[in-house]
Amino acid sequence: MSLERRVSIITLGVADVASSTAFYERLGWKKSSVSQDEVTFIQMKGTVLALFGREALARDAGVDQSSPGFSGVTLAHNVSSPTGVDAVIKFAVSCGARLVKAPQKVAWGGYSGYFADPDGHLWEVAHNPFFPMDEHGHVVLPD
Repeated sequence: MSLERRVSIITLGVADVASSTAFYERLGWKKSSVSQDEVTFIQMKGTVLALFGREALARDAGVDQSSPGFSGVTLAHNVSSPTGVDAVIKFAVSCGARLVKAPQKVAWGGYSGYFADPDGHLWEVAHNPFFPMDEHGHVVLPD
């Protein structure tokens, strides 16, 4: 047996499901009709983003809840150009995101910046000239 190379759902532990849902809806993302007061599901390209109360998520996983802070995890949204990075970051900030790192050329040869959602989850917006994207906007890694 082996584990398939895919992520089905990314769940973010949030302080307030309704307010976090409103933020992601301002980004233009639509919650699914299967969402409930306690959890929001948003269909992404190939995955689902779930927003679930932070305390409830910790309970569900059977772990102690730590205070919010850098978790060692970032989410990435790749785009096809540096101007696309600038536009996405500007749009996210206009929707209530906090600018963490302004878009800039980076050491690995691309262009990226970071914003945080209302709960501090970090999103990198990047143009990586070494990771081509297919017609659906999915990153395609070389073999």
